[in-house]
Amino acid sequence: MTLPEAPLDAHSQEDRLLGAIEDRFPSTIARLSGLVRIPSVSWDAFDRVHVRRSAERTAELLREVALFDSVEIDGVETADGYEGQPAVIATKAAEPGQPTVLLYAHHDVQPQGSADDWRTPPFEPTLRDGRLYGRGASDDKAGVMTHVAALEALGVATDGKPGIGISVFIEGEEENGSRSFAAFLEKHSAALGADAIIVADSDNPSTTIPGLTASLRGNVTMKVTVRTLGHASHSGMLGGAVPDAMLATVRLLDTLWDDQGSVAVAGLGSRAGGPAGGDEDDVRRDAELLEGVSTIGTGSIHDRLWNRPAITITGIDAPSVGEASNTLLPVVSVRLSARIAPGDDAARAYAAIERHLREHAPFGAHVDITQPDLGQPFLVDTAGPAVGLMKSAMRDGWGQEPAETGIGGSIPFIAALAEVYPDAEILVTGVEDPATMAHSPNESQDLGVLRRAISAEALFLLRFARPAPETA
Repeated sequence: MTLPEAPLDAHSQEDRLLGAIEDRFPSTIARLSGLVRIPSVSWDAFDRVHVRRSAERTAELLREVALFDSVEIDGVETADGYEGQPAVIATKAAEPGQPTVLLYAHHDVQPQGSADDWRTPPFEPTLRDGRLYGRGASDDKAGVMTHVAALEALGVATDGKPGIGISVFIEGEEENGSRSFAAFLEKHSAALGADAIIVADSDNPSTTIPGLTASLRGNVTMKVTVRTLGHASHSGMLGGAVPDAMLATVRLLDTLWDDQGSVAVAGLGSRAGGPAGGDEDDVRRDAELLEGVSTIGTGSIHDRLWNRPAITITGIDAPSVGEASNTLLPVVSVRLSARIAPGDDAARAYAAIERHLREHAPFGAHVDITQPDLGQPFLVDTAGPAVGLMKSAMRDGWGQEPAETGIGGSIPFIAALAEVYPDAEILVTGVEDPATMAHSPNESQDLGVLRRAISAEALFLLRFARPAPETA
């Protein structure tokens, strides 16, 4: 693919495009608020009807854009019988000689967590100090609205006739592991094929500097169950002579890190180089580290966040403090979540963690490892022409030079996209900033960031079209 040259009326088109974004921005906020009101949690324990409602509203928004040949809602069943959550797919064919772009976001959200931790109701969007608060206000319903608003502006600038092909895929289960993603791609691979893919599900270094994500860590999660006894026993009668499962679990988990908090599992790789950035003071502020609490690991902050593995225990099955009795526990289970460095392999990392846990089981404890979930890391090729076009659009849409960044989190489906569409350039953008608090209580979207992200994407779409051939 070669970079398009700007048509003669590019400036007037771009003025119309940016003007449309500004004129419609109050409506954009209102529609985003409407999406936030739908509690579209895609986890298995939550009511699927809300995800369906969210998909239906998203489909309505795309139909109102009035650019597409087709807008439909679909869900697929995987080979193991899992019924995928509803996704929205919209398509517009390219005119002859024109490229096609695929726009991705997701309309499902994380659970709210404890309502007591929210300063505002989690599913009642609230405007305060230039930010919209609510679960999904940023991750990733703002991504959905970025695509919708950019497409609306593109329609205004081109009189409803953009030459490029456009496909939109708004997933409904990204927050639940994208479990039917591969099956969905297999079913719709022809409709979703594109020259460039924009994934609007990432973040920016600040509210004023745009980020183009160049690397993502992968993830490996598993349930680890430790057993030491055939039954529970009185801690006063046998404590000190037999190891309970909690003691064995604590001792086992402690072997996963060294004294500095760096991962100590042999066989997990790290990446050298990559995007620079990050500041320890910023990390302390964003995490709200308590006074006297240090950061963990060694090396630069960006290496620790983007280029090295990390392991977190995200859940534990054990009696609560309020229900604790003087009992030696026979069994304890934990949920282990590992982030895998770019360039590593998720299956190899899983094998390394499994081997470590079995080899370090204390007191001969029995260790069972189940429910594995693997997501590959990804490195973006930043040398392609679409990347250069997006950087230019970000520069003009934000008024600042974009930064190439890494992500400590994971978006495993991007590796699947790259496998299915190896010739497509993948551009990972987003609407988050360090204060967004995605997945946490009090998630919010900076409205200035949203406006600038829409402008950058709309400029990219307008400039992505190839000029018509000259006629004699």
